[in-house]
Amino acid sequence: MKTIKLLLSIILITVLPLNAQEVKGKITSKNEALPYVNVYLKGTTKGNASNEFGDYQIKNIKEGNYTIVASFTGYKSVEKQIFIKNNEVLTVHFNLKESALLDEVTVTGTLKPVSRLESPIPVEVYSATFLKQNPISNVFEALQNVNGVRPQLNCNVCNTGDIHINGLEGPYTLVLIDGMPIVSGLSTVYGLSGIPNSLIEQIEIVKGPASSLYGSEAVGGLINIRTKQFFKAPLVFTDVFSNSWGETNFDLGFKTNVGKKANVLVGANYFNYSNPIDNNNDNFTDVTLQDRISVFQKWNFERNSGKAFSLAGRYFYEDRWGGEMQWNSSYRGGNDIYGESIYTSRYEIIGNYELPVSEHMNFQFSYSDHDQNSVYGDTPYIAQQKIGFGQLLWDKSVNNHDLLFGVAARYNFYNDNTTATVHADEVTIPSIFAQDEFSITEKQHILLGARYDYDQRHGSIFTPRLAYRFKPTKNDIIRLNAGTGFRVVNLFTEDHAALTGSRDVIIEEELKPEQSYNVTLNYLKTLTTNSGELFTFDASLWYTHFTNAIIPDYDTNPNQIIYANLDGYSTSKGASFNIDAILNTNLRASVGATFQDVSQTENNVKTQQILTEKFNGVWSVSYKNYKTNLSVDYTGTIYGPMRLPLLGDLDPRSEYSPTWSIQNIQLTFNGLKHFEIYGGVKNILNWTPNKGNPFIIARSDDPFDKNVEFDNDGNATVTDDNPYALTFDPSYVYAPNQGRRLFLGLRFMIN
Repeated sequence: MKTIKLLLSIILITVLPLNAQEVKGKITSKNEALPYVNVYLKGTTKGNASNEFGDYQIKNIKEGNYTIVASFTGYKSVEKQIFIKNNEVLTVHFNLKESALLDEVTVTGTLKPVSRLESPIPVEVYSATFLKQNPISNVFEALQNVNGVRPQLNCNVCNTGDIHINGLEGPYTLVLIDGMPIVSGLSTVYGLSGIPNSLIEQIEIVKGPASSLYGSEAVGGLINIRTKQFFKAPLVFTDVFSNSWGETNFDLGFKTNVGKKANVLVGANYFNYSNPIDNNNDNFTDVTLQDRISVFQKWNFERNSGKAFSLAGRYFYEDRWGGEMQWNSSYRGGNDIYGESIYTSRYEIIGNYELPVSEHMNFQFSYSDHDQNSVYGDTPYIAQQKIGFGQLLWDKSVNNHDLLFGVAARYNFYNDNTTATVHADEVTIPSIFAQDEFSITEKQHILLGARYDYDQRHGSIFTPRLAYRFKPTKNDIIRLNAGTGFRVVNLFTEDHAALTGSRDVIIEEELKPEQSYNVTLNYLKTLTTNSGELFTFDASLWYTHFTNAIIPDYDTNPNQIIYANLDGYSTSKGASFNIDAILNTNLRASVGATFQDVSQTENNVKTQQILTEKFNGVWSVSYKNYKTNLSVDYTGTIYGPMRLPLLGDLDPRSEYSPTWSIQNIQLTFNGLKHFEIYGGVKNILNWTPNKGNPFIIARSDDPFDKNVEFDNDGNATVTDDNPYALTFDPSYVYAPNQGRRLFLGLRFMIN
């Protein structure tokens, strides 16, 4: 008996000090429990989320001093200093207050975790709640509700597209996943698909050049998709919805500990649309058919030093096609029935390792491999792209200066079967960069940054930037940003129009890199009324000047797309504003608008950029009735006229699009434990671009131009069968062809 007691004593002495310490408590707001709040120990991997009753618990904490943080979208974050002793269960409660100006932590603007309020770089942050307001199957479509950002479809047949920021074409936008630049060129549209929305922590958007930190592709702006940390993710989740067009989206995920030193977050997304619809009666599918699956894993390893080590990976496969309604895979690559069929396979690896040294140094790395097997009618396009990236960051504070130094290398491999790629394009670009943030006075803050890249194709590239933040009062922030950008063009990976349709692609010269110069002025203000309403006002002015711009010329010859460096310059200038309001605990609203002028000037002739609107606007209204557990979300976008690519003077289609709007409404019920039921109507106004036009796709009845007659110069001529002298062309596209549809979905979540 004494031996048993001795063994028990030894076990208690050795085990309890390691595992008995914990912190628990309750999260409230206005004397009501607040569920799903992220509570974590700053600088560690320890954390959890409050349950539906507002209670939280963090176990297995080592003895010591900590900063415990409670953070939730729409509320001011609260930090408390605690000391936990051996064998202690510490109780710490939080009472959070609502905030109109969301104080999220962002890393995109400066490569450091910093409050959005304190960042000298204007960063727009959109949380997971934003994605739920208008549920979609991919982030690409979700960005239509961001002011100044527009997902642009580039083809009426296969529905691939890119992201425009402040009117600039998609190739000027860099897409990051967890801060890693693995999505570009060939893979841009696919990088925004297949990530389960339930695993997205937030989306961070920087408008304007960020080349001094992220390299040559961040010319017009960047989008960083940040996935959830382990302690912020739900234990188990599913989200499935379907709509009246037959589209079905299914998300599934969970998290678990693997042994004592590792944990993993797993997510999978499956999307299917296999219901050909032709509502505009042109014998072509209105929406491309898709069968897509994506699997995501994020591992976190606990080290004895407490330093970070994480690995993440994703595999993506998609089979998509669009074309004539009678098309099937037996016609793939032939010239009997027209179809555009794309098989895509890609995988990605992302890692972060904090070095075991006294200084704060991190090594970050990523690799992606993308294979595309596609045919556009009878034109095959077989391409492969590999991107490897690694960078070492040293974060150092010296007196009043917050310094960041980095060395990086990016490996790009691209090869395809087109005549433009005689040999595989393979290049490694080494880089060094430095950044210094410091305060001039208590209210004035400056960031200076510079990057040096060496590209063996173009030599040395230097990209500096300057950011100035002035905070005259606690409710007002003024930011001034200036910088340069540099971009090397990969034509066929960036412009889908070069592959589809019957236009000839003409490259008049060896394309030189583009250079940009940008300045942006931003003003942010918060206002609290006497009756308790909270408002945030965010306004910006910007100007970007491009030299050596490469803009596809659809106008010189209607049967050609001509690519050359612009003998002149192009500019993007404009203004935008956003207003966010919390009117009471039940009602929230936001509205934003952007007015822009994007043009090119050559031989003193100014021309509006094609497929770019003069203005756009977004809005959302959310109302929740707590007694019935019902909430309503109303979202909408509006776009002004944009110049469209016509095929000649006889083309009967409108040269400019009308002003058009997409509006959606959703009703959500969350009165059942662990479940949410939601449904609604998308595109309430039933807007489609065929309205007011005799047709959208030119010569859809003759997609291989078998019945088109050409003159000696290669131009289509007028015949009885072809009164407008057109050739087949699906590039006249500015809005989705998908009309009104109902949707219904179910979410299940255990935290």
